[in-house]
Amino acid sequence: MFCPKCGTENPETGKFCRSCGTDLGNVSEALSGNLVKATGTGLCDRRGRPMTWEGAFGSFFGGLAFLIVAIFLGVTGAGRGWWFWMLIPAFLMIGSGIAKYIQLKKAEQAQRSGFPLASQPTINTPRQNINLPSAQTTFISPAESRYKTGDLVPPSVTDNTTRHLETNPEGETMTLPKV
Repeated sequence: MFCPKCGTENPETGKFCRSCGTDLGNVSEALSGNLVKATGTGLCDRRGRPMTWEGAFGSFFGGLAFLIVAIFLGVTGAGRGWWFWMLIPAFLMIGSGIAKYIQLKKAEQAQRSGFPLASQPTINTPRQNINLPSAQTTFISPAESRYKTGDLVPPSVTDNTTRHLETNPEGETMTLPKV
């Protein structure tokens, strides 16, 4: 079996790619014919957790509970100026429950009609945009440095010391000068 991400050959019973670590569980199940279809709506919330009817109703009724407590604290005076802060999670949870309910209802209708839900992610190959520049770039080295630092660089210590040495006619250093 080959890794779908990097193409490295792995054993047929491998769970993870030896090279890049990609999970190969679904690949080995698909090759053996044991791939189980996912049941449910296939919808996920923004945290990646699957949406359920229980979650939708739980969120809605949790929001109603916050609303009832906020009203009770406001009417009895036990909240003394902070009871209205309980309305924030109340309305957020009620809204979240209603949104989940609507999404689950749409997904159920789409399953009954046989048409895929538009909001469900589908696996497609990425489209190539010809207007974008290619991912491969070529490096063009500048002919001359645009930073003229020759005057700023101090002279080398070895250059200054070797200038004091005597040289023979071939340019090789011979001995130190006599003082």
